[in-house]
Amino acid sequence: MQNFRLASSLNDKIYFHLDSLPGVVTKLNKIMAFFFGVFLGVSIGIGLIIAFARYGKIRSTRRTDLARTIAAFARLTVQDSRKILPRQFYPPWVVFSQRQKLGWLNVQLEKIWPSVDEAASELIRASVEPILEQYTPAILSSMKFDKLTLGTVAPQFTGISIVESESGADGITMEMDMQWDGNPNIVLNINTKLGVSLPVQVKDIGFTGVFRLIFKPLVAQFPCFGAVAYSLREKRYLDFTLKVIGGDLSSIPGVSDAIEETIRNAVEDSITWPVRNIVPILPGDYSGLELKPVGTLDVKLVQAKELTNKDIIGKSDPFAVLFIRPLPDKTKRSKTIDNQLNPIWNENFEFIVEDVSTQHLTIKVFDDEGVQGAELIGCAQLALKELEPGKVKDVWLKLVKDLLVQRDNKYRGQVQLELLYNPYGTDSTFKNPFDANFSLTSLEKALKSPNSETEALAPEKAGQKKREVIVRGVLSVLVISGENLPPVDFNGKADPFVVLTMKKSETKSKTRVANETLNPVWNQTFDFVVEDALHEMLIIEVWDHDTFRKEKIGRIVMTLTRVLLEGEFQDNFTIDGAKSGNLHLHLKWSPQLVFRDRDTQ
Repeated sequence: MQNFRLASSLNDKIYFHLDSLPGVVTKLNKIMAFFFGVFLGVSIGIGLIIAFARYGKIRSTRRTDLARTIAAFARLTVQDSRKILPRQFYPPWVVFSQRQKLGWLNVQLEKIWPSVDEAASELIRASVEPILEQYTPAILSSMKFDKLTLGTVAPQFTGISIVESESGADGITMEMDMQWDGNPNIVLNINTKLGVSLPVQVKDIGFTGVFRLIFKPLVAQFPCFGAVAYSLREKRYLDFTLKVIGGDLSSIPGVSDAIEETIRNAVEDSITWPVRNIVPILPGDYSGLELKPVGTLDVKLVQAKELTNKDIIGKSDPFAVLFIRPLPDKTKRSKTIDNQLNPIWNENFEFIVEDVSTQHLTIKVFDDEGVQGAELIGCAQLALKELEPGKVKDVWLKLVKDLLVQRDNKYRGQVQLELLYNPYGTDSTFKNPFDANFSLTSLEKALKSPNSETEALAPEKAGQKKREVIVRGVLSVLVISGENLPPVDFNGKADPFVVLTMKKSETKSKTRVANETLNPVWNQTFDFVVEDALHEMLIIEVWDHDTFRKEKIGRIVMTLTRVLLEGEFQDNFTIDGAKSGNLHLHLKWSPQLVFRDRDTQ
């Protein structure tokens, strides 16, 4: 019995433990799941942190590489771009270089050319015809358009650029390189003074140049600019043929050249920069875009030296032609100096300046051949932007054969100019040394005198009298010494002396002779009474003295402008025409101003 109870008790305990086993397993599963979740979450978090860190590093590296790539592209030149991207892969909107004849813009222009032809023909007729009448030569009585169309061949644009320096804050300035080999139908109805009517056809036009478009002012209303001004900024090449319909133009002497010159003058005066033709787009006042004078340029043509001899017998007979715009009424000509390769002109000219930033002064020196015309010796050009307003600039310009194509390096001589740019609105109570109508601040010291009249005079109208300042005074010249003069005598020495001449008054003085020396010392002072210093010149000649003859060593030619400006100065001057040597001079000016009235009619 007792054994039975023991067995029964053991069975009950076993059954009890077997009944509680599922709960224990469940608790173990939960504990294991918790630890697994914690492990998994930590692993995923660490993985995300590592992934984000790597992504940030990769992104930073990509940004650095992209920045380097952009910087590399920014440094690419046009030649580098052509190596990377061949022409067959260029997009259609790219405007190609001058060798590429067609681009997107040229294709579009060809499409609209018939409409452009009609509008442009009417515009040219209206603007050019009055100018043709203005420049009609004396042998013709009238010149008008009979027919005017630009033909079927559109111009080709070979380049476009934005001129940032000229655009400003309220406008855009664009320049377009253009070439045109057109087939226009242009017929001029020309009547001569002899009563002959000539229908002259202008054909075979060839043109290359740069057009400038100015979109100004910029506005908030479509098309975002108020007006457009157009001009021929640079005329590189212009050629055409004249033909009389049903006849020969050469049968009437001089007519062909006169018509060609008239056409070129009309192109220059109607469309060539700085002329601007304004087309209003939106209503408004666009007078600010119109061509207006900004100042005057005073030019003293001093001299030339070592000019090329164009004559077989004797020497050239040079004269000079000066202009800013090559129009007949804006071109100045000097007098002719006969039989001279080192001419002294000492002439003053005045020009109107309309755009100092782009215009040039051009000088051409010719040999006067009389009835046979003139032969070009050489030409030179100076940009007006190189001049400082109100300051006289003394320059020597080297002459060349051609200003555009400078392939000929032959020496043709030099020309000396004194230039003074006077912008309108200069405030000064003293007179310009070249023209009394404008003021010059830098001359105040030189022209100031207790007895001088100093009232400022505004520019006078035509037909009225002007005040002309006559600068009278005493010029003192101290001839100090010479240095390194060329040997003239057989003993390798020289016996130099100096002759001083006032060109206009022909007053002369000379130093004593310094015997047997190439480095003479004189220390002699000469006083000259000068009646008109603005137009006077001092010529200093160095001679070698011998018993039976005198030999000229060289000379120095100078205007009085510097001594007028500075009052007194001392300097070394190179002797022109001598192999070596210079003179040491001291000049002093004591002024006295005189005013007189002169009639401008």
